[in-house]
Amino acid sequence: MTMTAEYQIIDKELISSLNFPNTEVLEEADDIKQRKQDLDRALTLGNLEHVKIKIYFEDDNSYKMVETTIWGVTDNRVILKQGVVIPVNRIHKLI
Repeated sequence: MTMTAEYQIIDKELISSLNFPNTEVLEEADDIKQRKQDLDRALTLGNLEHVKIKIYFEDDNSYKMVETTIWGVTDNRVILKQGVVIPVNRIHKLI
């Protein structure tokens, strides 16, 4: 896992212009399982308490971080406000 300092902060509105490869960014099955649990928790916090979550993810160029409310989670995508989506397999961690 790279250090948090290497993540570029990005505005949520710019995410839709990014390119996301189909490859998984996490290697360990336990990490993938943990990410799913974190996503479920973040979804609950976002919908019930409108808590913003920091999402650390990777596009085809670099590591990025967005602080936002999660509105929905499917098996493959995280849905943010205004229909912006981040592929689940490109997310490193959520805080």
